[in-house]
Amino acid sequence: MSIPTPPVGGQVVGLAHYASRAALEAALARIGSNFNQSVALRAVSDQGGTVERDRLVGRLTGALKVEESVAEETVAEMTALKLLTETDATLVSLTEHGREVFEEIRTAGNEIAARLYAGIPAEDLATVGRVLTLVTERANAELAGG
Repeated sequence: MSIPTPPVGGQVVGLAHYASRAALEAALARIGSNFNQSVALRAVSDQGGTVERDRLVGRLTGALKVEESVAEETVAEMTALKLLTETDATLVSLTEHGREVFEEIRTAGNEIAARLYAGIPAEDLATVGRVLTLVTERANAELAGG
């Protein structure tokens, strides 16, 4: 007896998101980090290791759909943990410790993704990527009132 494939919708996408995020959060806990920090580390790394603090806060609020105060708190805790350093009044940079933690996170995330996506045809993954990108753009537009 085969299990019927449910139609794709918010519930299926949400369940996949929560399951994969839980797997990542378990790895992050072993590393001594959390999801918000991992998003912030990637954002700073993507900018070459230094970014305007306000831009980082904006990226966190936009990506995580959190209030600005939560994003500010994340940046402050990362500075206290010596993952980031304030290079001047407006910039934050990865510390050596921050780079090491980010590399651990990236490695763990890649290993989890390899296991979760194993055996799924590349063309299926490409289709899912296009569809989810479009859904994300539409949801962001709706949140923005457009």
